[in-house]
Amino acid sequence: MTASPPASIWLVGCGNMAGAMLGRWVETGTLDPARAFVVNREDRALPAGVRQGRTFPDGPLPDAVMLAMKPQQLDIVAAAHGRRIAEVPLLISILAGVEISTLDERFEADAIVRAMPNLPVALGKGVVALHGPRNPAVDALMQPLGLVEWIADEKQFDLVTALAGSGPGFVYRFIDALAEGAAALGLPADQARRLALATVEGSALLAARSDESPAALADKVASPGGSTRKGLDVLDERRALASLLRETLAASARRNAEMAADARK
Repeated sequence: MTASPPASIWLVGCGNMAGAMLGRWVETGTLDPARAFVVNREDRALPAGVRQGRTFPDGPLPDAVMLAMKPQQLDIVAAAHGRRIAEVPLLISILAGVEISTLDERFEADAIVRAMPNLPVALGKGVVALHGPRNPAVDALMQPLGLVEWIADEKQFDLVTALAGSGPGFVYRFIDALAEGAAALGLPADQARRLALATVEGSALLAARSDESPAALADKVASPGGSTRKGLDVLDERRALASLLRETLAASARRNAEMAADARK
């Protein structure tokens, strides 16, 4: 029997990521907007039918609460809403760097699941990493957002956050750099941007659908002695690109660990 997602959910905070998730849930019929509520310090544009306010509404509690504010607001939210959140069956957190043990100390919810989505969830093409007790209702809630991966070891969650959560930002930088490189060599900037976007989009789709590794696909593009091979030689020299991305991911993961330490205080 297929599990059902939570029928009602309250969100604490609703930034770009939570807004993308909420919009996708409403769009796909995963969540009835009338059964969603967002607690915000100020009103935001939300899907039609979703209510919002400064504090939780009176009446029955929802099936789940999702923490989507800034991690630095954890203690403020716990002081204001912790007692009611503790009575909700499921607590989902998308707070970067905030560990389950820290959440449990603040809220004492029955079940706590960490989630790390990335921005393409808005299109159903995102990644959602999860950690905590395996929960079929959480699976059902996250499936419309894209690829769902449960991470067994919470110690790896900071790195997963750097890879999948922050990854779109790094990809966007690459697209910009590709376009800027072509523009610097003489191509009109707007045309270079269109070509770079379409190239990355098509290449990613092909890689996702192929049984071959990205490395094997790169070799297919690069004939011996050809122009692609000459370009790859620059990226491959002293593993320049691989080293740069390893340092990029390490810096992002370190910051997640720092935020976890701050939240434990």
